[in-house]
Amino acid sequence: MNWPAVRAIYGFEMARFWRTALQSIVAPVLSTSLYFVVFGAAIGGRVTDIGGVPYGAFIVPGLIMLALLTQSIANASFGIYFPRFAGTIYEILSAPVSPLEVVLGYVGAAASKSILIGLIILATAALFVPLRIEHPVWMIAFLLLTAVTFSLFGFLIGLWADGFERLQLVPLLIVTPLTFLGGSFYAIDMLPPFWRTLSLVNPVVYLISGFRWSFFGTADVGVGISLAMVLLFLALCLGAVTWIFRTGYRLKS
Repeated sequence: MNWPAVRAIYGFEMARFWRTALQSIVAPVLSTSLYFVVFGAAIGGRVTDIGGVPYGAFIVPGLIMLALLTQSIANASFGIYFPRFAGTIYEILSAPVSPLEVVLGYVGAAASKSILIGLIILATAALFVPLRIEHPVWMIAFLLLTAVTFSLFGFLIGLWADGFERLQLVPLLIVTPLTFLGGSFYAIDMLPPFWRTLSLVNPVVYLISGFRWSFFGTADVGVGISLAMVLLFLALCLGAVTWIFRTGYRLKS
C-alpha cells in the first residue's frame, strides 16, 4: 500500500475543504439551525412528541442524515470530477498509485468532511433540544458506514458526470427528495397504510430509521434490516467503482 500517495490525495482534498470553510461548514450548520426554528418551534409546538420523543429531538437524526448524505455526495463527486475536468486525472492514473489508493484518498477525505459536519450539527442541535444517545457505538457505526457509502456513491457520480450541472442532478432530483420522504421529520407509522408500504421502497428510510434507533431506541424498521441495507448499498458502490477502474469508463476517455 502506497500510504504517502493516499496521504497526499487525502491532504489535498482536506486542504480544499478548509479553504472553503465558510461554505463547507457554516452553511450546513446555519441551514440546520433554520430547520430547528421552523420545524422545531412552529411544528413542535403542535406535535408534542412522537413515540415518547419530543418532536424537536425526534428530527435531529433526520437532519444529520440529510446533511451527511448531501455533503458526502457533493464532496466526493466534485473531488474526482475536477481532476477529470482539468485533465490532471491522467497524472494520477500514470503515477504508481493503485485504484484502491486513489479511492481511499478521495473517498476518505469526503467521508471525513461529512462526518465532521455531522458532528458539528449534532453539537448545534444540543443547543436547541435535549438529546440522548442510547447506543453511541451504533450511532458512530451508522455515521461512518453512511458517510463512506455515500462518498463512494458521490465518487461514482463524479466519474459519470460530463458537466458541472450533472453533479447536482442526482443529489437534487433523487437524494434530497428521498431524504425528505424517508422519515426525516415524521414516523413512518403516522402514514396511511398504502403510503407506509410505499415508503419501505425508499432506501433512505432504513438509514434514518437505524440512525434514529441509536439515539432513542425506537425505529420504523428493525435495526438489523437497516444495517443490512447500508451494507448492501456499500457493496453495490464498491462493485461499481471496481468495474470502472477495470474498464477505464469515464477515466480514459
